[in-house]
Amino acid sequence: MKAAVYYENGGPDVFRYEDVADPDCHAKGVVIRVEAVSIEGGDTLNRLRGALVTKPHVVGYQAAGEIVQIGEAVTNLKVGQKVVTTGAFGSHATLRAVAARSAWPIPEGMDVRVAACVPIPFGTAHECLFEFGRLQKGEVVLVQAGASGVGIAAIQLAARAGAAMVLATASSDERLEKLKGLGLTHGINYDRDDVVTEVMRLTDNKGADVIVDPVGGAILQSSILSLAYRGRVSMVGQAGREPMKVDVSTMMGGNRSLSGVFLGAEIGTDRVYNLIQGLIGDVAKGELKVVIDRAFKLSEAAEAHRYIESRQAVGRVLLVP
Repeated sequence: MKAAVYYENGGPDVFRYEDVADPDCHAKGVVIRVEAVSIEGGDTLNRLRGALVTKPHVVGYQAAGEIVQIGEAVTNLKVGQKVVTTGAFGSHATLRAVAARSAWPIPEGMDVRVAACVPIPFGTAHECLFEFGRLQKGEVVLVQAGASGVGIAAIQLAARAGAAMVLATASSDERLEKLKGLGLTHGINYDRDDVVTEVMRLTDNKGADVIVDPVGGAILQSSILSLAYRGRVSMVGQAGREPMKVDVSTMMGGNRSLSGVFLGAEIGTDRVYNLIQGLIGDVAKGELKVVIDRAFKLSEAAEAHRYIESRQAVGRVLLVP
């Protein structure tokens, strides 16, 4: 098979487009012919400094396509079926092997490219808002990095749940403008305005009840300082690539809380598997929207990663074999 591989960690230039061995199909797994890869933020971080589980290494969490092989123990899926898959690595390739438990059937008529973008971003956003953020109707939500995959999902899910106000940050007015119509109430340009000051201004100094923070670093500090009384931060990533050095002294007096969220820790459970299948269905029915910014050829993985890291994208960036 063809794959975008690398032999050492580093910037996007470490990618090579090469022939590598086809993946084996586990007895409880499937192999898909990849039709679309949704590049996740974790993919760029793994390329930069993650473990090289294989060598050459094929990075990537999420991809969708057609099943071409199933293991003898698999009874719920079949060859020829379209599925979207997740895994610790291996998405940046023309073939991908995963456990059957990590493959979700794509509803008839749903665009495979759209389906490829759902499980991790929408599942993560749902966990941040509801499982750990305990969002209730009428509360105020702040979504850091609103133009990211998790951010776009969180804006829509919060609005659908009846949040009184959905605030989001992004690096430009142009990116924030593209989030209108998804449920955004107010956008905050963090390159120009102080996030904490703007959150307090927009909420009459009450702050946000639930905050989704996929950035970490210095941004996490602004999330903590933007909390309302009994507010909750769901910290779900380190897209900012900065050390997690924060002062949590303001949290105790306001009975506030900070939760770390990692979808992968529970993605194999019935609860999360069924949750993701439901979210795929909601997108298929048009109740939620996937925003695709650009699609690159698989051979252009370096260019795609470079584009993501330029902070220009609004929504998902795809690779297409």
